Amino acid sequence: MEPIVHTVWEPVTGTWQYIVSDPSTKQTAMIDTVLDYDKDAGLISTASADKLLDIVEDNGYIVTYILESHAHADHLSASRYLQRVLSQRQNERQPLVCIGEQINQVQATLGQIYDIPESELHDAFDYTFSDGETFRLGNIEAQVLHLPGHTPDHVGYIIGSNTFTGDSIFNPDLGSARSAGKLLSLPGHYRLYTGHDYPPKERRGENSEPSGAIPYTTVDRQSKENKHVKLGTQEDEFVKMRNERDSTLSEPKLLRQSMHVNLRGGRLPARSTEGFKIEHIPAGVIRAG
Repeated sequence: MEPIVHTVWEPVTGTWQYIVSDPSTKQTAMIDTVLDYDKDAGLISTASADKLLDIVEDNGYIVTYILESHAHADHLSASRYLQRVLSQRQNERQPLVCIGEQINQVQATLGQIYDIPESELHDAFDYTFSDGETFRLGNIEAQVLHLPGHTPDHVGYIIGSNTFTGDSIFNPDLGSARSAGKLLSLPGHYRLYTGHDYPPKERRGENSEPSGAIPYTTVDRQSKENKHVKLGTQEDEFVKMRNERDSTLSEPKLLRQSMHVNLRGGRLPARSTEGFKIEHIPAGVIRAG
């Protein structure tokens, strides 16, 4: 059985957000959600998350999981805001906020760098998945695929013939893949839904998205066309390319703010922190502590 997949692009950070639902039971997962943040003004908004809530309400979905592919460094997670609102709407049937079990390693390393109290990292997520673990969306079995490389905690989610890859691979014309071996070994017709898209000029307007952003391609297409890791690419060649390319990249614009929220499992810091300006917190957005 195949799920219904809703794709929602957030253009400011280029993030693809997903709603995945079992059509027979309406049990649903949200994947890699975005809490809007204006760094200069210090304003937090739930506009992107509210679009997801509208889709859920319009379709009568019951959200049981809010899934993170990893601790994002380029956007704030809306997981706890969504959890609070959905719990109220679903008569206290609270969805679980989940991530890969190696998040502990990321929290231990980056928690020290960003001076996050250990008490705000402990049990920050409702559940952490191990590699190969399965769970159910109604009548559909989903599987967790550990995809370290981008981050140690990175996982993908296989639901039907769809794999939600996070940042482990991008669309073929962008490449930027890590941990691609596991993904390219999946059946050729499987769809690989990416965590981001930054469409180049020649692709804008190519499809129904005004930006030209594309949520997925197939394993077959990635294997033939991905400019960094198509079939035949040698490991030493890829490692050399990645090291050279990574050395030229600047850090994500929202790195500090994203880490403060996402390492806390989607909660804002309990107090103001250096470099994280917050002038307004909308109702329903949760602080740690």
